[in-house]
Amino acid sequence: QVQLVESGGGLVQAGGSLRLSCAASERTFRLYAMGWFRQAPGKEREFVAAITWNGGNTGYADSVKGRFTISRDNAKNTVYLQMNSLKPEDTAVYYCAARKNTNAPREFYEYDYWGQGTQVTVSS
Repeated sequence: QVQLVESGGGLVQAGGSLRLSCAASERTFRLYAMGWFRQAPGKEREFVAAITWNGGNTGYADSVKGRFTISRDNAKNTVYLQMNSLKPEDTAVYYCAARKNTNAPREFYEYDYWGQGTQVTVSS
């Protein structure tokens, strides 16, 4: 069982930046693809970004491409989401997810383990 703990959320003004972190309990973290998803009130959970097990490939939702960067440090069992030029529409609870596979899909149902989420609020 992989436990994921997100941190780094908070309140920021539009145009600002935040860096989310997701720490994993699993010693074989390097074998897991990781993803970030978000869910705003009244909306479905949506894909934000994903990264393969070795960091060799990444993918982004069109809405965040060029503003967000996903990365990972396998030595620290941690995945990051650097969020720049934040917009009010980025306001949501952000979740990290893990999948024991080399691929990093965009579909939430492909992931096996989820964190509890961290709130990001962007004020206008």
